[in-house]
Amino acid sequence: MTATILDGKTLAQQTEEELQSRVAALKAANNGKAPILATILVGDDPASATYVRMKQNACQRVGMESMAVEMPASTTTEELLARIEELNANPDCHGILLQHPVPAQIDERACFDAIALAKDVDGVTCLGFGRMAMGEDAYGSATPQGIMRILEHYKVPLAGRNAVVVGRSPILGKPMAMMLLNANATVTICHSRTANLPDIIGRADLVVGAVGRPEFIKGEWIRDGAVVVDAGYHPGRVGDIELASIADRAAAYTPVPGGVGPMTINTLMLQTVQAAEKASTNTA
Repeated sequence: MTATILDGKTLAQQTEEELQSRVAALKAANNGKAPILATILVGDDPASATYVRMKQNACQRVGMESMAVEMPASTTTEELLARIEELNANPDCHGILLQHPVPAQIDERACFDAIALAKDVDGVTCLGFGRMAMGEDAYGSATPQGIMRILEHYKVPLAGRNAVVVGRSPILGKPMAMMLLNANATVTICHSRTANLPDIIGRADLVVGAVGRPEFIKGEWIRDGAVVVDAGYHPGRVGDIELASIADRAAAYTPVPGGVGPMTINTLMLQTVQAAEKASTNTA
């Protein structure tokens, strides 16, 4: 069996070309003003700084602008909340990204939930999660929404299929499970402490690795013909799943790197453009 490679990198590049046209149309309709994504970086974590820079570069590629908000590691919850409220009130800002993680003294959940629903383009608020889970209008968390876009592009059937999501984080595992459920898959949510995990994974038509541990999910657990989505990325260019041993047995799989990662940032760009389009329509 030759597995289909679910190439998120190429899909993201194709989508960027479409987004360039949509951004150009928005600028033409708004006196040259481009959509703006505000990126908030608190502290000096090198990895976080790299991720923020990647998102800012993506904005530039599609013609959007980024508003870099950098705050010191000593920032308090109250100071961060005040900055978020300023951005909520700024009509020129269409999306707000608070880079995770923030320093330990900050109540991260309170700050995430302070982001206005209309600007929650990263899909991190409890309100956004609840609305998405109920099938209401909201921006989905960027990584699982990116995964859904990959599955849709490659026409991977979901209705009636057994899907196993390994991971339960609030911005990946949990929303991933709800999105698959909304697509009529039968979903099992597992995690690192799940009993009989190999047996559960072995019955899955679709496996999503989102546990955050390098190659935690063994290739031998995955049945022939399954679709495999690896949302992890760790040093050594490996994900959460042992992909090498399933490359000739799976029906399809996302490579690491080049699978899920590019679609996460691309989905953030897409949802910021959508937010700008909605704001433009509302003020027309």
